[in-house]
Amino acid sequence: MLASPAPAQRLAADGAPQTLNFLAEQYFDDFFKFNPTAGTAAGFHQYDPELEDYSAAGTTAEIASLHSYEKKLSAIDPRALDAPDAADLQILLNSIRSSLLALEVIRNQEKNPDDYSSGIANSVFVIMERKYAPANTRLRAVIAREQKMPQVLVEARKILKNPPRIFTEIALEQIDDTISFFQNDVPAAFADANDPTASAEFAKSNAAVIEALKNYATWMKSDLLPRSNGDYKLGADTFRKKLLYDEMVDIPLDHLLDVAYADLHKNQAEFARVAKLVDPGKTPTEVLAELAANHPMPDRLLITFHDTFDKLIAFIRDRHIVTLPSDVEPTLEETPPFMRATTQASMDAPGPYETHSTQAYFNVTLPEKDWSAERVAEHMAAFNVGTIVSTSVHEAYPGHYVQFLYSPAFPSKIRKLIGANTNIEGWAHYCEQMMLDQGYALGNYNRADSPDPIPATVTPLSMDLANLIRLGQLQDALLRDARFVVSIKLHTGQITFDQAVDFFVKEGYQSHAIGLMETKRGTSDATYLYYTLGKLQIMKLREDLKKKQGASFSLQQFHDAFLRQGPAPIKLIRKAMLHDDSPVL
Repeated sequence: MLASPAPAQRLAADGAPQTLNFLAEQYFDDFFKFNPTAGTAAGFHQYDPELEDYSAAGTTAEIASLHSYEKKLSAIDPRALDAPDAADLQILLNSIRSSLLALEVIRNQEKNPDDYSSGIANSVFVIMERKYAPANTRLRAVIAREQKMPQVLVEARKILKNPPRIFTEIALEQIDDTISFFQNDVPAAFADANDPTASAEFAKSNAAVIEALKNYATWMKSDLLPRSNGDYKLGADTFRKKLLYDEMVDIPLDHLLDVAYADLHKNQAEFARVAKLVDPGKTPTEVLAELAANHPMPDRLLITFHDTFDKLIAFIRDRHIVTLPSDVEPTLEETPPFMRATTQASMDAPGPYETHSTQAYFNVTLPEKDWSAERVAEHMAAFNVGTIVSTSVHEAYPGHYVQFLYSPAFPSKIRKLIGANTNIEGWAHYCEQMMLDQGYALGNYNRADSPDPIPATVTPLSMDLANLIRLGQLQDALLRDARFVVSIKLHTGQITFDQAVDFFVKEGYQSHAIGLMETKRGTSDATYLYYTLGKLQIMKLREDLKKKQGASFSLQQFHDAFLRQGPAPIKLIRKAMLHDDSPVL
């Protein structure tokens, strides 16, 4: 990290705001030149024909650019800025430092073969997923990107050195689906393109990508896998830095573990209590099985989600949970084929600067027609009565979709383009519990620690149903608690991979298959503790503001004010809303 300039070198107050705005604009222009796929996703389509330069020279150039901007931005005295601008300066500097940490210290470009194969697939997906331009126009952009892709896989062979074995195994697990994506899904997405010349060029470029991916798969299996003996662990020092730069959290890791275990044990106790309300004669595991079996028929799944949206919207308005900036609902649709292998349900919202395709899509993965009855039942267990509610809340109302609806109100370009996961995922996860605590679908049921008891006059729909919904929310919370513990312990060497899998099963109340999948994710998504870490910060901010405001506190005003700040680290939002530097936890 570069040292900060001496005070005498800092920019004077009269030039600081203008310099910040100028440098931010310049930085994003350069950032998207190095990361054109992110530019397309954000809605800047001048980058559509370009592809990331994965070569060592490209990485060296990006590192040099990041250091240059870090030096220039560090020269701005934050005391010369208004509070929102000073916060934005911190956000931008931290984002740059996180990128430098990733490229110079973590060095995934040398460790993760999937970054190359999945990376090029994603660069096509962001052009496919939204019809922001005519099919012929978008197809030409795909061709331009595809023509550069075989060289990416050549560069990968040069750069990958000693990957962790699990990274190479995951890349091999996914490579067949990636090849299928280019063989089937990409052509299908442009079936309505009618430019014969472009179609001929696409057939050629797409065939070359498929062939390059097949060769890459063979190389990974025969050459890379036998020499994949690297370590996925970040180590305590790098883990702390990543958490600081990404989330502005500087709490010691041992204290964070205490926080994680406390929340885990609280949710386990709550789960046991509610399970007894469902059936005193059954164990929590048996009640979980009952919950898994309580789901709609597959042909009713989309309708069930639609009905749930309607109920959530009505409840939000009736109970004054949060102001909804728009009456437009996301479009419910079946998950596109190229996403079904890894996605149960997802919110596909347009980028903050997308102007031609502004509809958001809520994707739901339905069972395939040729599946066995057993596989259909296993798939539908993920859409039980509790999960449908928590998923609808998390992804749509008032979770990710409502936060997207607030994006025009985000106060700066920096906050539109840089987001902290403790805010984004923390908000969505917070909403899962908050909506039930406020009484959605639960009538007169309350958590033992609910801050706002539900009036006894509210009539429950069905106490059995209500308690099953709460159990679904608690199981999701326990999954996130397990991520919290595993992320720290896995990357600081306190537990092995297999011990992490067992932790998800025994302490997080997940199946072995989910535990394995979650642990695999944790090897590369090192700080996926951000769900619970963010949720707990938001809950503390709410309670601290409630104590400060007393009788004048309004939950709706709190939520509105929080969302208008944009997806900034919660430490900065605390300062803006409480006007102090009190602890986030």
